[in-house]
Amino acid sequence: MKMEYQHLQHTFEPVYDKTSRVLVLGTFPSVKSREQQFFYGHPQNRFWRVIAAVTNDKVPETIQEKKELLLSHHIAVWDVIQSCDIIGSSDSSIRNVIPCDISRILKHASVKKIYGNGAKACELYDRYLLPDAKHPICRLPSTSPANAAWSFERLVGEWKVLCE
Repeated sequence: MKMEYQHLQHTFEPVYDKTSRVLVLGTFPSVKSREQQFFYGHPQNRFWRVIAAVTNDKVPETIQEKKELLLSHHIAVWDVIQSCDIIGSSDSSIRNVIPCDISRILKHASVKKIYGNGAKACELYDRYLLPDAKHPICRLPSTSPANAAWSFERLVGEWKVLCE
């Protein structure tokens, strides 16, 4: 079965508050994340396990626990893309991008650093958001299961910068 392009909108809100010091940006929600209406919903994505490890906290199960984990450690999360054409969850298929307006986070939070979850998030940020945001983005290795070259331990080692 050949998958087709779909034009999709981002349908859930960013997680942040006025004490958020770092902003982690992904590209666009995966199929599983879109189904769950929350970030990093694929069970094989290591994002929540990595965040729990770098914050010395327990792995959150519910959306509420995930929000609490992020906010208690001053971490904001959103995506670069508000809408795009995409095949399934494939970042490499993304086209016709309309970026998210991250200015609302930058105006209301204490963000000091922006991190991209993988190369594609950084590439899209630099293309669509950097001119207005004027904050450089720091690339972190993707927590996606597609990034099998990175072990969990290596990811945790790199992602520790969120808590420094």
